[in-house]
Order: sequence, then C-alpha cells, then structure tokens
Amino acid sequence: MNRLTLLAGVAVVAVVAIASTLFTVQQTEQVMITQFGEPIRVISKPGLHAKIPFIQTVVSFDRRLLDYDAPGEEVILGDQRRLIVDSFTRFRISDPLRFFQTSGAQEAGIRGRLSSIVSSSLRRVLGSQPLLGVLSSDRQKIMDEIKRQVNAEATQFGITVEDVRIRRADLPEENTQAVLNRMQSERERVAREARAEGAEVAARVRAGADRERTVLLAESQAQADVLRGQGEQEAIGIFADAFQRDPQFFQFWRTMQAYREAFSDGESRLVLTPDSEFFRYFRSSQSGMPLPTPAAPATGTDGRPASTVPASPAAAAAAPQPAPAPAP
Repeated sequence: MNRLTLLAGVAVVAVVAIASTLFTVQQTEQVMITQFGEPIRVISKPGLHAKIPFIQTVVSFDRRLLDYDAPGEEVILGDQRRLIVDSFTRFRISDPLRFFQTSGAQEAGIRGRLSSIVSSSLRRVLGSQPLLGVLSSDRQKIMDEIKRQVNAEATQFGITVEDVRIRRADLPEENTQAVLNRMQSERERVAREARAEGAEVAARVRAGADRERTVLLAESQAQADVLRGQGEQEAIGIFADAFQRDPQFFQFWRTMQAYREAFSDGESRLVLTPDSEFFRYFRSSQSGMPLPTPAAPATGTDGRPASTVPASPAAAAAAPQPAPAPAP
C-alpha cells in the first residue's frame, strides 16, 4: 500500500514537472523566457518548446498587427487655421526584448507612449501645411511624413509602425460658417468669370452674324439696283418705241392718263382758263374733230410686222410731251 502511494506521488510530480517544462508557441504569438524576472531568450518559431520548470516563466506577445485609435485633438495648421484631427495607428511588436524592457509585458504600456508620439508628429507636420494641402491630393505625402516620424521614435520601444491615417479632419464649429461663406464667394467668382466668358463669345458670334447680314443686304441691294436699272432701261426703250410708232396717239393716251389721275377722286377742283391746253381734246370733241387713233404697225413685203429699232432715251425725251395737269 505504501509502495502504491509512493508511485502515485512520483507520477503526479512527474506530470506537474512535465507540464511546467513544456509549452506551445502559437503562430500568432512570440514568447520570451524570463528567469527571476530577467529576460533569457526570445522564441518566435511556433511549436512545442521546453523551459526549466518553476524557475523560468513564459511571457507571450502578439505578433499580429495591432491598432491604436487616438482621440480627436485640435491642431493649428500652417495658415493659422484650427482643425479637429482624429487619427489611428497600425503597429506590430518587432522586438519583444526591447518592448519588454521599455514597456513591460502588457500592451497598455506602449499605447500611452504611442499616443504622445503620434500627437507630437501630427502637430509638427500639420503645423507646416495649409488647409488646402490637408484636404487635397497632397494628403498622402503628409501622412507618409507623419508615419516616418512616428516610426523613427517608436523603434526604441521595440515596435514598428505600419501605417498612420487621419480618420476625420473637421473644422471647429465657429470656423465652419466662415469657410462655407468663403467657398460660396469663390464659387460665385468662378460663375461670374464663366458668364463673362460666355457673354464675350456671344458678342463675337453676334458681331459676326451682324457683319454677314450687312454684307448680304448690301450685295442684295446692289443686285436689286442693277436689275432695277436694267428694267428701267427696257421700260424706257419700250416707251420710246411706242412714242416713235404714233406720236399723236401716244400724246392723246398720256393726256387721258392725266385726266384720270386728276379727276379719279371726284373732288378735284381746277382753276383754268377756257383756252387752256389741258382741255384741248374736250374742245376737239365739241367741234366735231375726230380723236386720234393708233396707227397700224408697219408691215414688210411678206405681210408680217416690220421690226423697229427702239428709240434711245434721248429721242424719247426730245419728243413733245402732253401738257402737265395743273395743280388742284
């Protein structure tokens, strides 16, 4: 009975010793062996490992990418404008030994130091940049510079900063309305410039159209004057030809036209002497004299009308004209 108890006690001690000696390193972690609080070695390779039981201790560190969300803080930019910046940082533990020596075994220790490092880097870099630079495509260069400065200071704590980003960048409430008014003024200025350019183009188009219209009207007027002159020339030729064929009948016809123009409205009054030349055909009708009749056109030997040459305007002007109708 005593032998069985002894064997059981030895087995228990052996199991406890083996459990205290062997440990497993996961793929997502890295461990450091300490002896009486002093670091002995770092194990980064995953698998089953051994240590001295009851003397050495295993301290585990996460080897995955860790994050730190910094609280929003007010930063003064290079153009003396204030901006509320909310950033986050991604880092990993690259040197467990240095991390343990500077920050301890817990991640909470490094987060407090990382907060001051990120805040100071943000203030240094953004303090030399204008607001438009932070809000434009130059933002990537600004973030790269912040990351470089944070990584340079964080290396002494055994961590590597993978990325630093600005999640949100807002103006303080008292500056928002001023910026909106400035943006509105800028948009109105651009709109005025666009309207002015449009008005200039419209004026050029309108001036070109007016010039073409003036040229077309002038050309049309010139062509109309030429055609009118040709028509008047033909009319004068026909007029002279008719006068040349029978001057007496032509004079009678013109006198009848003068009568029609003078007495067409029925209210004209003429004050003339009885022997006025204007009423010569009335006197001829009362005395029984025949009125002139149009002469027959001349014919050639074949019985067809002989061609006549139109008289010139000078000959028509030299022919006797009927007496003008006196003014009423």
